[in-house]
Amino acid sequence: MLGSAPHMSESHPVIRQLDEAAINRIAAGEVVERPASAVKELVENAIDAGARRIEVAYADGGKTLIRVSDDGIGMSAEDLPLALARHATSKIDGSDLLDIHTFGFRGEALPSLGAVGRLAITSRTAGREAARIRVAGGRVEPVKPAALSGGTVVELRDLFYATPARLKFLRSDRAEAQAIGDVVKRLAMAEPEVGFTLRDVSGGGEGRVLFQASPETGELFDALHGRLERVLGREFSENALRIEAEREGLRLSGYAALPTYSRGAAVAQFLFVNGRPVRDKLLVGALRAAYFDFLSRDRHPAAALFISCDPHLVDVNVHPAKSEVRFREPGVARGLIVSALRHALAEAGHRASTTVAGATLGAMRPEPGVPRVYQMDRSGLGIGGMAPETRAPDMQPGFAEAAAPSARWDAPGQGEDAQRADERLPLGAARAQVHENYIIAQTKDGVVIVDQHAAHERLTYEKLKRQMEETGVAGQALLVPEIVELSQAEAQLLLDMAADLARLGLGIEAFGGGAIAVRETPAILGAVDAEALIRDILDELADLGSSNTLQARIDAILSTTACHGSIRSGRRMRPEEMNALLREMEATPHSGQCNHGRPTYVELKLADIERLFGRT
Repeated sequence: MLGSAPHMSESHPVIRQLDEAAINRIAAGEVVERPASAVKELVENAIDAGARRIEVAYADGGKTLIRVSDDGIGMSAEDLPLALARHATSKIDGSDLLDIHTFGFRGEALPSLGAVGRLAITSRTAGREAARIRVAGGRVEPVKPAALSGGTVVELRDLFYATPARLKFLRSDRAEAQAIGDVVKRLAMAEPEVGFTLRDVSGGGEGRVLFQASPETGELFDALHGRLERVLGREFSENALRIEAEREGLRLSGYAALPTYSRGAAVAQFLFVNGRPVRDKLLVGALRAAYFDFLSRDRHPAAALFISCDPHLVDVNVHPAKSEVRFREPGVARGLIVSALRHALAEAGHRASTTVAGATLGAMRPEPGVPRVYQMDRSGLGIGGMAPETRAPDMQPGFAEAAAPSARWDAPGQGEDAQRADERLPLGAARAQVHENYIIAQTKDGVVIVDQHAAHERLTYEKLKRQMEETGVAGQALLVPEIVELSQAEAQLLLDMAADLARLGLGIEAFGGGAIAVRETPAILGAVDAEALIRDILDELADLGSSNTLQARIDAILSTTACHGSIRSGRRMRPEEMNALLREMEATPHSGQCNHGRPTYVELKLADIERLFGRT
């Protein structure tokens, strides 16, 4: 016999009206989870107030002090008490909860902060005197005159002092500070025309500036590119592709990095809807789907993508922290991201990220702390540390000049003019093959090293994919249909995408109740466990809202076929074959990375090579 639940009373429960203090603390728990949540709410308020410069200062990871200063429109002395009242806001009138054009709109942030901490607001609006109001643990003090030139300063001290149990769930000062920095940088990306300063004032004084970004000027994409370079670094900006697309009222803009500039975790994925930073499962799944054919499962793309639309097409009032959204047409949003990113990646052609060359040069540099010793630096010594009179005969002056003509790597049978013309092409002219696997090509200003097997594998894979897109995936009819028992909701989810599955060779139909009948499986997969495949697809749909399971299995077969049909490592190639491979790479999208996301070539500029040898 089961015991009674510990949280249930044996007597008849009594419904009570909670007092205002309890209501405020509950609301605070939903809105303010940690110091970073408070920073987010306060900075968003500053942006909504039209601020062009915002400074965030914190102490001890935000636990003892958070101060947000802005140059926005400010508030009058009469407005300050109302700002601390729950559900009092200047941003909506309540008539249309979908017509949201600001970050905040529910009027919960300031009263929630005042319920769990010691809050002080100093503000001044144009033509009025500055005023200050204080609230501690929900107790509001009278408004008093203050000194302030303009804008608003919100100071929050001793967060959660009124609810000390919450303090036990906070992480270390360093972890909380990291979360604050992440919030500020996300908002800085969303508002490139606003200047941001983040300061750690632990210990008192002016503290130290951890992040600073001046307001960006210029055209939208230029301003965004400059801000992303400041926040994410120059390597991202150098290897990011401009994204711009529109579909059915949704407009997508931003930057996405090349596949060869990938990360080991999803730490460089930033998604925004109408300027609001969000962590949305649908959008993350779409980003992953756009790159799934170019990256292995342990690598993650980097991107900063912005979707803008009529506020009525998206519901931002789904989560107390407003970190999740719900689109009226989620399939349109997902399709827009996938198609726009794939189009941009295709247009990038054979391009690989600059970090590939940087890593190569880094591997070639000597160990730090070991000074280079050049022959000319050794007094009295000639080549090899020997005095001139002790040189072997083949090392006498004039030998190098005599040997130089025989050391040329120019491809035989190719005229000088043709070679020079090839050098002006992106991947240059083939000069040699080393270790029967790597092609050395010369460009007008550097050298390209190509992994012949990886490059040809990608070319063959892209060719097989094009052929399959033209002819479709053939289905193999099962002699006896396989019946898979599912819930009615799961069955309907699969039947809704039956047409898409059929294009991939998987034929399904309803079989009554929650069961479906699998009548065809993709012929290219051979013998397949249909039920396991169906359940894998359902798991991915539940996790990401979309599924690439079937497509990924088919692509894996194509990739294996491409691998076996490609030029093998260890095969000697003729000069004309090497040049033909280079030209085909230049003409084929995605040829800069192999089927697993690794680079197929490395380009080294002559200036970088000269620096390696100390010639600069």
